[in-house]
Amino acid sequence: MPKALLVYPEYPVTFWSFKYALKFIHRKAAFPPLGLLTIAALLPDDWKTELVDLNVRKLTDKQLQSADFVLISAMNVQRQSALQVIDRCMQYSKKIIGGGPLFTEEYSEFEQVDYLVLNEAEITLPIFLDDLQKGNPKHVYSTEKFADLSLSPIPKWSLINMHNYATMNLQYSRGCPYNCEFCDITRLFGHKVRTKSRDQLIAELDALHSNGWHDDIFMVDDNFIGNKAKLKQEILPSMQWWQSKFRTPHTFNTQVSIDLADDPDLMSMMSLAGFTKVFIGIETPNAESLTECNKTKNVNRDLLGSIGTLQRAGFEVAGGFIVGFDHDPDSIFDTQARFIQRSGVVTAMVGLLNALPGTKLFRRLHLENRILKRSTGDNMDFSMNFIPKITAQKLISGYQDLLQTLYSPKVYYARVKTFLRVFRKVKRKSRPLSLNDLYAFVKSAIRIGLFSRSGVQYWKLIIWTLVHRPRLLTSSVTFSIYGYHFRKTLRLNIKALSSVELD
Repeated sequence: MPKALLVYPEYPVTFWSFKYALKFIHRKAAFPPLGLLTIAALLPDDWKTELVDLNVRKLTDKQLQSADFVLISAMNVQRQSALQVIDRCMQYSKKIIGGGPLFTEEYSEFEQVDYLVLNEAEITLPIFLDDLQKGNPKHVYSTEKFADLSLSPIPKWSLINMHNYATMNLQYSRGCPYNCEFCDITRLFGHKVRTKSRDQLIAELDALHSNGWHDDIFMVDDNFIGNKAKLKQEILPSMQWWQSKFRTPHTFNTQVSIDLADDPDLMSMMSLAGFTKVFIGIETPNAESLTECNKTKNVNRDLLGSIGTLQRAGFEVAGGFIVGFDHDPDSIFDTQARFIQRSGVVTAMVGLLNALPGTKLFRRLHLENRILKRSTGDNMDFSMNFIPKITAQKLISGYQDLLQTLYSPKVYYARVKTFLRVFRKVKRKSRPLSLNDLYAFVKSAIRIGLFSRSGVQYWKLIIWTLVHRPRLLTSSVTFSIYGYHFRKTLRLNIKALSSVELD
């Protein structure tokens, strides 16, 4: 009976990790490794499986020694941790199986990995397992086909302790109908939006609930609304029905394109199904840069108006923003700061443009002899892997100033108020306040309100909320905790800035 040790590498400290925010709610990581949990469910029933998420716990020598195979799945940003795991496996002469975006996009750089099972595992993993059973496994397994998601099993939730995580994950669809120049999603998952069935989705929701999860669920789809017709006809009505079974329904968040704001019916149905937060790639208010990167849905649009529409419909909008496009003028940093502040997008994830392997952007810059090095996968670490039109020194300096402006206490808390003024909370059954919520408030009041430079701004926000929007007090506390994480992460990254090579 083979034993498979599934290892998820560690994330560096970034805005996305929410490392410092998680400490306020007794959680160790934001999300579980959904890919590896799905892989575990695809392995033969007679295999013993154990999962180690390095964001939650350490990998011991004993675990490595007892394993027959070590399966590693990672994204580009997890490269350094993945390499460390590979080195440890080699010390014990363990057979390594690599998969996920990191290995799929750069498999030629991982000769030390015994078996590279690339692309979508629903296709390549069964072929590898069959060859392994016959005694003649190959080094690389890849495919240009895309998986039938009806073959995707329910993740093996029994491998994790759910209470280590802030949010659970679920995937309904893969692929995106758009083709942004900087994005690698269409290369990995295609333009056609492939979806699971209604019954599959409900079965996965049931599995989460029956395993003891009664809190937030993140639909990890790169564009949840890629197939609007199916959402309206089948999926969202089924989710509403599923939610109606519980006294305290779950809440959902996901990633969408900004054209959700054009569809009142879809917004209403998503809200009734329990969606409260959407992440949108807004990128930039500069029209020429949007055209450059082929962000078609954002061009010729009142971006501020669309964001406001979503906020008034009951959605907290988190936004992705980018600086470093060829068409960005020198004034882009001030323009981005003004736009974000006016928008009330509190969670504004601003990153430097980077050229990921396999993207149209990488190919274009390679032809222009502008690629400098491999991307780290972390677009917030003050590094670039290509020669920008704005000088690298000016770009990184302007980016640093932009982040320091956006997350300075006075500006940040003002942006929270802007959102709270516009946001209209939809009336629905909701989870009552828990002891963990109370703990988070007390800890934030002490750590932020009493022992940080933003204490005055914190208390002004809490008092303002109690007077003007008392139903949103939980949101005020949550945003205060987010701001604490963003500022602490930013300070750490700026300290490391001196080691960045400005080629």
